[in-house]
Amino acid sequence: MNTMKYKGYTARIEFDDRDNLLVGRVLGVRAIIGFHGETVEALRHDFESAIDFMLEDCAARGVSPQKPASGKLLLRVPPEVHAAALVTAQASGKSLNQWAAEALASAVHA
Repeated sequence: MNTMKYKGYTARIEFDDRDNLLVGRVLGVRAIIGFHGETVEALRHDFESAIDFMLEDCAARGVSPQKPASGKLLLRVPPEVHAAALVTAQASGKSLNQWAAEALASAVHA
């Protein structure tokens, strides 16, 4: 997956063969924030402009902009997975939260 990052926000980038355009969509926020460009430079400019506009609009309305993630994560897993993860975490001398955070970080950076 091709991505761009700006001010803590990440966008997925794809090529639209029909329109011969690069298109992007900001990930991790409820709002649909899309942008496009014929070149990487134009695409990056539109991405940064879209994020800047969202942040300025939120400031003008006195609301906090949605961040891509809060740092809190709730998972539902089968009981046997929960038990195995707990035992593995305890065996390594870590809390389940610390162990899971490290496992997720390792998976996303692999």
